[in-house]
Amino acid sequence: MARKTVGCRLNGLEISLIVLFLLMTAVSVGLITVLALKLDSEKSEEVTPEEPTPTVNPQENPYLIGVGRADCTGPVADLPMMGYASTEQTARGIHTRLFSRAFIVDDGSKRVVFVTADIGMVSQRLRLEVFQELKAKYGDLYRQDNVVMSGTHTHSGVGGYFQYTLFMITSKGYIKPSIQAIVSGIVRSIDIAHRNLRPGRIFINKGQLVDNNLNRSPHSYLNNPEEERNRYEFNTDKQIVIMKFTDLDGDGMGLLSWFAVHPVSMNNTNRMVSSDNLGYASYAFEQEKNIGFLPGEGPFVAGFSSSNLGDSSPNIRGPVCLNTGEKCDYLNSSCPVGGKKACVAFGPGEDMFESTRIIGENMYKKAKELYSSAKQELHGSVHGAHQWVNMTDETVPFNSTHSGRTCKPALGHSFAAGTTDGGGEFNFIQGDTDGDPFWDGIRDALVGPPSNESKACHWPKPILFSTGEMDSPLPWHPAIVDVQIITIGSLAIVAVPGEFTTMSGRRIREAVKKELEVQESFTNAEVVVAGLCNIYTHYITTYEEYQIQRYEGASTIFGPHTLSAYIQRYRGLAKAIAHGTIGELPKGPEPPFFDEDRLFNQVKDPVADVAPANTTFGDVLQQVNPVYKVGEIASVTFVAGNPRNSGDIRDKTLVTVEMFHNDTNTWEIVHTDASWETRFHWIKGIAGRSRSEVEWHIPLTAQTGTYRIQHFGHYKQSKDNNTIIMPYVGASDAFKVTRSFYYF
Repeated sequence: MARKTVGCRLNGLEISLIVLFLLMTAVSVGLITVLALKLDSEKSEEVTPEEPTPTVNPQENPYLIGVGRADCTGPVADLPMMGYASTEQTARGIHTRLFSRAFIVDDGSKRVVFVTADIGMVSQRLRLEVFQELKAKYGDLYRQDNVVMSGTHTHSGVGGYFQYTLFMITSKGYIKPSIQAIVSGIVRSIDIAHRNLRPGRIFINKGQLVDNNLNRSPHSYLNNPEEERNRYEFNTDKQIVIMKFTDLDGDGMGLLSWFAVHPVSMNNTNRMVSSDNLGYASYAFEQEKNIGFLPGEGPFVAGFSSSNLGDSSPNIRGPVCLNTGEKCDYLNSSCPVGGKKACVAFGPGEDMFESTRIIGENMYKKAKELYSSAKQELHGSVHGAHQWVNMTDETVPFNSTHSGRTCKPALGHSFAAGTTDGGGEFNFIQGDTDGDPFWDGIRDALVGPPSNESKACHWPKPILFSTGEMDSPLPWHPAIVDVQIITIGSLAIVAVPGEFTTMSGRRIREAVKKELEVQESFTNAEVVVAGLCNIYTHYITTYEEYQIQRYEGASTIFGPHTLSAYIQRYRGLAKAIAHGTIGELPKGPEPPFFDEDRLFNQVKDPVADVAPANTTFGDVLQQVNPVYKVGEIASVTFVAGNPRNSGDIRDKTLVTVEMFHNDTNTWEIVHTDASWETRFHWIKGIAGRSRSEVEWHIPLTAQTGTYRIQHFGHYKQSKDNNTIIMPYVGASDAFKVTRSFYYF
């Protein structure tokens, strides 16, 4: 019997329904896919705060960029300031804090670092100590060849960070708390930039800033060849160059700028630590970008760096005789009555504070305009080339039969005359090519005469101090000098070890540009001079300017062929970069690093602090007014200790201005001693009795409300043969700020 098969037999209707279901499913899937793609497309066009759309198309291999800023303010009392070389100009408080700003650029295989610090200049000792700390942290990542350190050249920073005798004399020695604050600030700014490294883009732009500098030695400038001068419209560099750093979304990370102007808007009567006009430009730019942050805080970093500022003054009203109002003598900047001391140059403002703000604000506004319109993007590799050079023994061939040579360091008589930005002492004048037997006799008795070799080498400079022949207790001037160039794409930063004059800067830029542009990657290279880098060697004039022997020429310590020797060396660095032969450059002779026990210190420790009878530290001696109108100055005076007893004051504040909020019953800090609006004056008394006066220059933009001013410090006392240091806080009464004294 046959076996029966069991199964399902579908009729025609069932088959039709299945086919219809499959078709509908396919259509539905298709519709869903199309809809999903459409929605996804629409969503990709939306811009959300969490996932911003790039404002520009990123390059295929972006740079890694890091920016960082750190406080480098050192002791602000009783220590000599560095810049005017006046031992009487000792610090007595804070106008603005000082910061180090670091910019790191990495092309994927190499990196370079540029640091600009609010200090007078970078010394050899400072640079070597920074590298000691960087070596301990990063090994060989940050080195002599890829890190540039530049000083803004503020004349209102504290000294004490040198190892050569001349500079130690003018700043009372090697002062450990002073140099340690700067070293730590520079290293920390690099640390922050290192931690913040991320892909980004770099743009450059340049423009002219006409009414912001004045040549303070026009007679020297006019000694340059006429055909050379005719190539330029002005006798100072008016060009400002900026670098704009953004992330890949186009959001700003930082700005770095160069402009040739001396930060001497704060004159030699100032006793408060201040970052001067370049510092104000950084302050203004950062405050605009870092909304809601106090000064010195926030992610955006704006560095305004020095350039070939040797003969470029911010005192654009020029020098006049104080007693007559007439112009000073053109040749030697002196007056018929009062001599050079009566010949003083003035800035655009009514006082040094306003002049500082005006010059700084002009740089900030121009940099802001260039930052907003920057379109030229940098591409390509980064390079760093560095050598040490014995600048006392450089030969420069001029042709097949003639050559020049550099000299052992020496300063001329006109060095002691100072400038119209800050005059010297006694009867020295600028433009002296004869010398003075009286002062030469005193010199010979004290330190010995210059050798005939040095006299001949430096001619026509009459030598006041032959510092290259003076070695007690240590060499008075350096012999081994850094020369360095870093490049980022087609931008070259020429790091020069001193103050190049206007024409000296132009010549070295032209020479470096010519060497680089032999390679296609450096077509239309932009070359900037970064001043006061790595080591300080005073001024560098042209050969022609040197003949006039004004202050700048008398301060060109390696003789009349100094600039030619530097051009020769920087051309060699540029050629090595262009041809890829950096590794073949001789390292050169390393500079000395003197043991600390050989460095002298003439600064005494502060005496014990003493509070007046019936008071204690922090008590108010002079109280604020109950009410102030915007634009006025709120002032309060406290019983104070010596600020040096507060130790390392970086990332702290000695002053706060605070606003009261009724809704939360709390005080909000609106200003610190890093703010432009505050001034902290320390007034030294007798036998340890001192006081602090705090001013708040109430801006017109201040909110009406209730405020108070606080002062923070430390006092030192001796107890049971032990020294104790104790903190204190002082607070003013609450006071009102209003827009009008009329109430309705």
